[in-house]
Amino acid sequence: MSEIVLGVTGGIASYKAAELLRLFTESGHSVRVVPTESSLKFVGAATWEALSGKPVQTGVFDNVDQVAHVRIGQLADLIVIAPATANTLAKAAHGLADDLLTTTLLTARCPIVFVPAMHTEMWEHAATQANVSTLRSRGNLVVEPAVGRLTGKDSGKGRMPDPQRIFEFALQALERRAHDLAGKHVLISAGGSREYLDPVRFLGNRSSGRQGFALAEAAIARGAVVTVVAANVKLPAPAGVEMVTVVSTEELRRQMHRLAPDADAIVMAAAPADFRPATCAEAKIKKNAEGIAPVITLVENPDILVELVTARMSKRPVIVGFAAETGDANATVIEHAQAKLVRKGCDLLVVNDVSGGRAFEQADNEAVILGVDGSVDHVPFGPKIILAHAIWDAVAQRLD
Repeated sequence: MSEIVLGVTGGIASYKAAELLRLFTESGHSVRVVPTESSLKFVGAATWEALSGKPVQTGVFDNVDQVAHVRIGQLADLIVIAPATANTLAKAAHGLADDLLTTTLLTARCPIVFVPAMHTEMWEHAATQANVSTLRSRGNLVVEPAVGRLTGKDSGKGRMPDPQRIFEFALQALERRAHDLAGKHVLISAGGSREYLDPVRFLGNRSSGRQGFALAEAAIARGAVVTVVAANVKLPAPAGVEMVTVVSTEELRRQMHRLAPDADAIVMAAAPADFRPATCAEAKIKKNAEGIAPVITLVENPDILVELVTARMSKRPVIVGFAAETGDANATVIEHAQAKLVRKGCDLLVVNDVSGGRAFEQADNEAVILGVDGSVDHVPFGPKIILAHAIWDAVAQRLD
């Protein structure tokens, strides 16, 4: 059982924290709620005490004999601030400590997760963004707010993410204490591209984006700033990730090149199409009376991974490729992959044996991570989040 501190600050989204508290307690964790005084105007102390089974206080002069402003932070395994207002982010970034919650943040040595919730203008303000950057540079985890309905009639970026997503993210932070990617910008591609034949039909593949999204969740939990370029992915976006959506291989290529110069690490987990139709019909291709199928002429797409390797100016960013391989009469899966690693020139190559459709559209995976230095890391079959952390372990070593 872990000791979790749930900090609740004075935003309208504070009512959602009650659901987050329930998720923590029902999963067996001990939770201490530390609200700010202003948050109690939205949700009263009685609610937090009833749900947590623990007393609630807001000031450093309550229960002085217990030295709560020091002990709570010292004993915590994880602190989650949800919602985190712009005011609280500013206090935390500048080390201000004028209530029990902010003093707790100064004494804590555990992972701290901030879940901002505010109006779009407040989130986008230069001061707030500077405070977020400061917190992240210190290894704190700041979740990107969701886009949606805010208070009143306003909509935009600033909505507190769904409590279930915050819960899942927080558990990642709790289980993975090493913040070895803190402040690093990682760029991940996910999903499978589509190459249209006509307005209805396209050439595609079975890549669901699950592994790419697992990589994003793991990187966020390790403190990274994460951007995902997602090609036709239907999964909910991981909390805290900046999403860029694309359809075709060329769109994926453009976005990866645009974002690559600012990245410390790039993981090409997407499955871009190797070929595309030479032309795309403006109208749906019809069957003809003679029953003769049309001839589709294909042209080769650029190799995005090779281009990214060629374009980098130094050993940064660290670049990771993926290879979906099958063995044949000429070579084994690993032999094919080792040859591909040499051709691609990337630092790491994650090899999936996809014989019989394995790896695609599944929650679990196994792989071998090949390094250009000759390293070989076998990751056994299990949840894709486990493979994601193994990949980031290898990336972190090379970043150092």
